Amino acid sequence: MSMTDPIADMLTRIRNACGSKHRRVDMPASKMKVEIARLLKEHNFVQDYRLVESEEGRPVLRVILKYAAGGTSVIRELHRVSTPGLRKYVGVTEIPRVRNGLGIAILSTSQGILSDRQARQKRAGGELLALVW
Repeated sequence: MSMTDPIADMLTRIRNACGSKHRRVDMPASKMKVEIARLLKEHNFVQDYRLVESEEGRPVLRVILKYAAGGTSVIRELHRVSTPGLRKYVGVTEIPRVRNGLGIAILSTSQGILSDRQARQKRAGGELLALVW
């Protein structure tokens, strides 16, 4: 059976792993998921990510989660904004500031997957994929 929303599945796996205090989480890989993981690493929400090969030969994205000194997860919340049933597009002036700059908005633009700051800097709007803080 095919998956309707693989990005929401990725965010849910990360959210559930953080809640259960797992060290890492594995998921089926795609180019968009790897780019989202790259953004999360760039903004210090996850420790690392890598592509590994599964037993069946399919690529798997492994995300190593990051925790603060007290054992609390660095990622407080992950929200999927644009869904396959209701896409949410924003112009460059409508890009939200997440928690007054403490979080990031992930956008899919014509210039690739960008954070809210990068999209404002490049003057590019697009599909608002997720909010992370």
